[in-house]
Amino acid sequence: MRKKIFFGLLAAMLIYVGYLVYLLVLSPKNNLQSIYLIPKDAVFVVESEKPVKSWKKIRESEAWEHLLKNDYFSELTSNIQEVDTVFNDQRRLFEFLDDRSLFISVHMISPKDYGIFYVLDLKRIAKLKLLKTYLNTLLNNNYTLSKRKYHEHEILEIYDRTSKKTMSLAFIKNQLIASYTHSLVEASIDQYEEPVLGRNLNFIEINEKVGFEDLFRVYVQYNYLDNYISAFSDRPGDWVNRVSENFLFSGFHFDLDKNNSLTANGYTNISNTNESYLEALQKSGTAKRSIPKIAPKRTALYLSYGFDSFSKFYDNFKAVQQDDPKQFEDYQTGIEKLEKFLKINIEEHFISWIGDEIALLQIESQISKGKNDMALVLKTNDSDHARTNLGFILDQIRKKTPVKFKTVSYKQYEINFLSIKGFFKILLGNRFKELDKPYFTLIDDYAVFSNNPNTIKSIINDVIEKQTLSTSKDFKAFEKRFEKKSSLFLYSNVPVLYNNMYALADGKTKSQMRKNKDFIICFPQIGLQMKPEDDVFESRIVVDYKDVAEVKESFQFQEVSNTSRDKDQISKTKEITEAVFNLRPIYPNDLTAKTFNRKYANGTIRFEVELKDGLKHGRYTEYHSNGKEKMTGRFRKDIQVGTWRYFDANGELVLKKRF
Repeated sequence: MRKKIFFGLLAAMLIYVGYLVYLLVLSPKNNLQSIYLIPKDAVFVVESEKPVKSWKKIRESEAWEHLLKNDYFSELTSNIQEVDTVFNDQRRLFEFLDDRSLFISVHMISPKDYGIFYVLDLKRIAKLKLLKTYLNTLLNNNYTLSKRKYHEHEILEIYDRTSKKTMSLAFIKNQLIASYTHSLVEASIDQYEEPVLGRNLNFIEINEKVGFEDLFRVYVQYNYLDNYISAFSDRPGDWVNRVSENFLFSGFHFDLDKNNSLTANGYTNISNTNESYLEALQKSGTAKRSIPKIAPKRTALYLSYGFDSFSKFYDNFKAVQQDDPKQFEDYQTGIEKLEKFLKINIEEHFISWIGDEIALLQIESQISKGKNDMALVLKTNDSDHARTNLGFILDQIRKKTPVKFKTVSYKQYEINFLSIKGFFKILLGNRFKELDKPYFTLIDDYAVFSNNPNTIKSIINDVIEKQTLSTSKDFKAFEKRFEKKSSLFLYSNVPVLYNNMYALADGKTKSQMRKNKDFIICFPQIGLQMKPEDDVFESRIVVDYKDVAEVKESFQFQEVSNTSRDKDQISKTKEITEAVFNLRPIYPNDLTAKTFNRKYANGTIRFEVELKDGLKHGRYTEYHSNGKEKMTGRFRKDIQVGTWRYFDANGELVLKKRF
């Protein structure tokens, strides 16, 4: 009798094991790809083949631990942290599933809110009804499980009594889908038979190129990016719309190094309706970046365009525009009007001397914290050729316009005025429309243009003082993580950019920025590089992480103080004298002006100084608020000379100094 029972049990076990083998090994594969179940309006899609291992590496990094101390970031990642809690509670289950791919996607569910959607590929294990049953063992008294039907598919709903949130789950073939937003699960079921994102040819192109390396992959669908950005900003910049209109998809595989810096390598494709310069860039090769030689350390953003030669890029730029006959006709008309009016040839007198790199710089202003300094830098292939042709254009402007601007010499560099309205917009499109009637100078092999002559002067000062990106240890070390040649390179010095943005923010935003400053500047350098490969751009992103204390100690990121008279130093007579006669620099916008002054709030003159070529040259007089003289002296080419005198509010001489 016992033998019969034993053999009966053995037979049952063999049948069960055979059933498992059939399910897990021998049964025909009818698997569904995870990407097919992701709703079509995903802004971001994260993919990992080893989700538990990857997540563990991220959550144990210093950068993540630092960010979680921030209330705002913690709120943004609340959904992810809830899943992390489940992971910790059910570690053995998750580790069992770690060789199965996980997709996480982000979707806008309202103008100001987003939802997160999960797809886990269970492979053949999905055929085991035991898995659904096992879900009950995950739940304790804090959770309740309910079921409902949606389009013939069963949706399980797990309600958390503590958080008052409900997670919806469903099994579709070999896939487990889940979200705290029930509409995303329903949208996934809706497109089960007719997938959209997973069959998008542009997405497939990027997906195939990215491959399966490193911790995880991230895909960006730019068509929905503007909606995502709008959730965090009431006034997103024009760049958001430009990005959404010009790019289709990006895909990156990410890795986190031992220094907690995040590196992403991947690809980006562009829209057929993109701004012409992108397609032209894609066809024009690459170049080494050299403009950091004159870009100040206080550069917040450095956007570089590189090509085999600018003339090649310009030919491609014109050719691409011919795809839109109306646009090309308008472009040609603008160029012809400009050439006819000034009697110049754009290609001969301008295009011919531009080399293989041009760049836009956004620089921390030394004058006003309420403004950003902007500059366009063109690398020349021959500085003498550039000087000759720019001189010819200036002569033509003087002949054809009433503008009378004499060349100004500043520290042995000549500053001129290119008084042609919309010159760069006509030549290169709307990206350069803000550069209108610019001043310019030549510094070594570079032509530097800016609407503000003081920006030109400040760049000259930094070049002379060797305070440029190329002399920054931080920047040089960071740039080495990119290839030397690129078509497009974007660099952001985040602490400097923070200062620029803070100056422009309203009171409420400033309060938030102050509160979160340490959680912004802990990523002090961010870079993006793109270069052409076939019909897409090979792309690379690097996000640098540093301890906040290190960032604040770094010379490159120190905030600039405009205070020139330190009250703590005024303790002795000599120190008082030095402090009193140590004047702040001035920044006249009109380099042809004969005088420059500043006024008190009541309208009376604070000080007045004579000028020559934009420099202090002649008599200087400063006044008390009661109108009496406070200080008098003379300048010669921006340098104090002769005897200077300082008077009190009653007109009595207090101090004097010989320069």
